Formats: sequence, C-alpha cells, structure tokens
Amino acid sequence: MNTFRKIVTGIGTTAAAVGIVFAAGPPATAAGKWCNNSVCIETYDTGTYLGRVEVSVTNTNQPHRISARVWATNGWSANTKVEDVAAFRTYRDQAYPQRHFPAGTRLCAEGFRGDDSVGLPCVTITD
Repeated sequence: MNTFRKIVTGIGTTAAAVGIVFAAGPPATAAGKWCNNSVCIETYDTGTYLGRVEVSVTNTNQPHRISARVWATNGWSANTKVEDVAAFRTYRDQAYPQRHFPAGTRLCAEGFRGDDSVGLPCVTITD
C-alpha cells in the first residue's frame, strides 16, 4: 500500500473510531449506524429502500425535552416524537420512510435538546 493510501485509510479509521462524520457522508450500501456528536441515525434496510430509520439522542446529566427531525435531500422528512428525558438517558424514536430513494440521496437526522441542536449525522444512500 502506498504512503498516501495508508494516510487516507488511517484518517478514515480514526474518524470512524471517534464518531466523526465527514461532510460528504459515508455511503449506505447496507444497514448501519452513523453518529455525530450526541446523535446517531441507524438504518435497517439495504440499497435504496428504507423502511425504518432509528434516531437516538444521548442526553446529558440534566433532564431535557428531546426531539429529532429526519429528512432526505429528495424532499422526504419526518419529525420524531417530543419526549421529556431524565438525566443520562438515551432518547430513541423511529421514522418510517417506506420508500425507495434515488441513489445519491442524502439521509440526515438532527437531534435537539430543548431548542439546541446536538448533532447532525448524514449518510448517502447508494445502490
């Protein structure tokens, strides 16, 4: 493996280990979980069809009102339920697109504690 490729591979491995999501976003060719700061988005389907998307928001040591918004760049979007969450509890909810998305569509989820955004993971949907 050449030096450039080792560096790029090392950066990607390090970023994945600490939960960094680059602006381009990883491809979603299979079910998976992607996180950014306190928010994770998880898909359970492969390819361009998404039936269910789960969003989780990790809370801090204070009670908060937690919610999330999930959307795709082709215009689909959904808000998750709003929930009052106790300290150190993870909020989870699902959105159900139940549709095929064009390859290259970006799927994103933004989590909120009160009115504050606490993470924005995105993933690119591929075949």
